[in-house]
Amino acid sequence: MQTSPEASRKPATQKARNISLSGYALINSPRLNKGTAFTDSERDEFHLHGLLPPHVGTLTEQIERRLQALREQPTSFHKYTFLRDLQDANETLFYALLLQNIEEILPLVYTPTVGEGCQRFSEIWRKPRGLFLSYPNKDRIEQILSHSHFDGVKCIVVSDGERILGLGDQGAGGMGIPIGKMALYTALGGIHPEHCLPVMLDVGTDNEERLNSPIYIGWRHHRIRGEEYDAFVDTFVKSVKKRWPHVLLQWEDFAGLNAARLLARYRSQLCTFNDDIQGTAAVAAATLLSAILVTGLPLAEQRIVIFGFGTAGIGIANILMQLMLDEGISKEAARSCFYPVDRCGLITEDGKDVRPEQLPFAHAQEEVRAWKSSGEDISLLDVMRHAKPTVLIGVSGQCGAFTQEAVREMARHTPRPIIFALSNPTSCSEATPHDLVNWTEGRALIGTGSPFEPVAFNGRKVTIAQPNNSYIFPGLALGIVASKARHVTDTMIMAAAKELARLVPTHNDKNANLLPSLSDSRHLSRLIARAVGKRALQDGEAQIADEEMLERELEANIWEPVYVPYKLARTNPK
Repeated sequence: MQTSPEASRKPATQKARNISLSGYALINSPRLNKGTAFTDSERDEFHLHGLLPPHVGTLTEQIERRLQALREQPTSFHKYTFLRDLQDANETLFYALLLQNIEEILPLVYTPTVGEGCQRFSEIWRKPRGLFLSYPNKDRIEQILSHSHFDGVKCIVVSDGERILGLGDQGAGGMGIPIGKMALYTALGGIHPEHCLPVMLDVGTDNEERLNSPIYIGWRHHRIRGEEYDAFVDTFVKSVKKRWPHVLLQWEDFAGLNAARLLARYRSQLCTFNDDIQGTAAVAAATLLSAILVTGLPLAEQRIVIFGFGTAGIGIANILMQLMLDEGISKEAARSCFYPVDRCGLITEDGKDVRPEQLPFAHAQEEVRAWKSSGEDISLLDVMRHAKPTVLIGVSGQCGAFTQEAVREMARHTPRPIIFALSNPTSCSEATPHDLVNWTEGRALIGTGSPFEPVAFNGRKVTIAQPNNSYIFPGLALGIVASKARHVTDTMIMAAAKELARLVPTHNDKNANLLPSLSDSRHLSRLIARAVGKRALQDGEAQIADEEMLERELEANIWEPVYVPYKLARTNPK
């Protein structure tokens, strides 16, 4: 079992917490429940005798017992379900278990297993967690948010379930993503569970399998779109702003066009960011900078193919171009380093279905006309032959898109190909690390969106980095909350990326993994949060006075999953 120093740190004082619940109500509150760890005196005071087994245990014993039970589950999906049930029964135990076994459990509560969790969400939904705001209840949103249970909310993750990972429209089942993201806010960022609210905007689904399923828990209606959709989202945002004027709102797994459009519309109105666009870009940039420490070729001299040029791909291109501009090269020189490939091949200025946001990176038709080997489009293989890229990044959601022929062609022209197959879950990855290692004779520097074991090649093990957004968004959120930022600026996102790049192991060892160990996530998140908070101060977005106050707020906003003593709250006599 891996235990980080911060995970094992106990509060300096065990001040008793006043609790008004007792008996079944207390045991059935996941935020307050201690299970067998209620002391004898607490069992006396809260009328728990007989409701609990007689053994009085400890959190450590509970962790060991739950870990054993978890490992006995037959599949990853069964483990995911087990952990969701544990979270809904005892949050302190859930987070203590996760925090002490991050590398083992993170793939079970987040990617890749959360993908199947969303697909089968209706099978396993048991207890309320977060809020389902459905279109038929559009006139009740303000009323729903007004409940006192949500008084402590500081962070919201919201999805409409239309583009869940690479799996497409999962309707109300997409709630698994906000729940998973919020779990990482707490486990990796340290933000208290009571400050976190997962939200599903249920505007229907176009997934016929969900609509026809007798157990589907969502609104059985095809997706609303256009003005009705925009008005519903606007009602939600206005209600959120009224209820929590300083809340952090994270958009998650909206379809590409809506994702970029909603971020552009609301980012100046409240403190908000889109993890698919900005978080993906930040972690991809940091991982690429780590790989460059190994290859030695400066960023401005890289030739970068981005396969899948939607919101995530454009976000990656934008942050990498800004890094190049920061190095002093011209905008035109920076743009010439990129080769965006979408479903119609290499994006050109007068190509098919080119969207306005893609045009800044489009190539002139006359520049690449001779690249076309067959058909109407310039394929990925064509780009490999003519652009001779040094970097290949996949955010397409297309399983197997990085073919053997294309990867081998890339490897012919660069000694250390940098290849990131970032699509989630594993079933949507553009290539497997095993194939990439073998197709490049073990020379590739590889990153994947989901975790993979090292690959054996010629008597050595090739480690596989996981440039997952979980390296970025928990620390980003903590920095925003601690600095009380009014808005999330591009420079704050860049600060998170640069801080992660500063912490990569390849600074000291070119044979090391491209990214730090996930077991250090809480420490990494704290450092990223500090960098983000400082940037918020510099940008004039922070609502705190200085860095000294930032440190105090960071400390105040980090929660440790440990049990504290309870005392029964006494009502004052009239």
